Amino acid sequence: MSNLVIRKALNSDLNALIDVENACFNNDKLSPRSLKRWLSAKHGILLIAENGEQVCGYGLVWCHKGTRLARLYSLAVKPTMQGKGIAKMLLAALEKQTSERGRIYLRLEVAVNNDSAIGLYKSLGYRVFGQYSDYYHDHSDALRMQKNIRKTSELKVARLTPWYQQTTEFTCGPAALLMAMGALKPTTELSQSHELALWREGTTIFMTSGHGGCHPFGLALAANKRGFKSEVMVNTTEPLFLDGVRNENKKVVLATVHEQFVDGIAQANIPLMHKDVELEHIEQWLSQGFSVLLLISTYSFDGKKSPHWVCVTHLDEHCVYVHDPFCEPGSDKQLAIDCQYVPIARSDFSKMSAFGGQRLRTAVAIANN
Repeated sequence: MSNLVIRKALNSDLNALIDVENACFNNDKLSPRSLKRWLSAKHGILLIAENGEQVCGYGLVWCHKGTRLARLYSLAVKPTMQGKGIAKMLLAALEKQTSERGRIYLRLEVAVNNDSAIGLYKSLGYRVFGQYSDYYHDHSDALRMQKNIRKTSELKVARLTPWYQQTTEFTCGPAALLMAMGALKPTTELSQSHELALWREGTTIFMTSGHGGCHPFGLALAANKRGFKSEVMVNTTEPLFLDGVRNENKKVVLATVHEQFVDGIAQANIPLMHKDVELEHIEQWLSQGFSVLLLISTYSFDGKKSPHWVCVTHLDEHCVYVHDPFCEPGSDKQLAIDCQYVPIARSDFSKMSAFGGQRLRTAVAIANN
């Protein structure tokens, strides 16, 4: 189409975007408020297809903050303009701009019965890597697809790792451990009851606010108790997480719990290495058949300096990939697809894997006995 132009959406395009949305969707529509927010979203890419002065379609990508991952949030072309290659042109422009923002993978979800869309995505290099059941308003399933838009080597996962979403704000450690155990032992029960049982065994009691998260030694002991071989790496011999707690009584409790875990590690003969966790250590563990839990700072993700446990799934020459157990509840942006096999650039690893004023670096590795 010689008159077709792909350009960045402007605030003045809001009404036209609403018209496209209403023409294309009966259910699961983006609200006018949501579309208005996306027009100025820092991590969004919103492009429109304009034929003359008529907006006939749009495409929206969300760039996952702090990672090399992006998701096609919405792609719509008015029914009267379909079949003219507009969707393909929009997607090509979105891929280009997404790549220019440093993202490596672009992911999307599509209804399993939407043969035309699936055919389009496959023709453009997207590959199926999973499926959601009962995903849409009409209870139909969705395929998960992704494309390497930077032409780096394709993601190859040596061992599939189940994804489990933490059910409380303080159980990222147990959720990550469930995923690690599930990768090694597929019969592992992935449930809230198991998650909370692990938390009770591994908690530090207190944290900056609210309930405490989990100590690496506690997670290692919990895995050991369930028949797994555990190893721990940490770059300090001091009690952990003290700099995030101001109350002196709570600090005493944290220190006491730490010493109890130290004794437990010694009694269980769990290997403990006092050194900075580097990518080479994670690479070695994975090559030896271990699953790895890594403590990161969430600052790059959400601007909050909180300790957070993730499960490492894979490394390649560009990225370290993790399953993140946290998926923001009630969010209209984040979906489970955004939390699985999340690519983090190797160059960002050092910054992301250090937490707090202590620059704490720690990881737990588990394997089958």
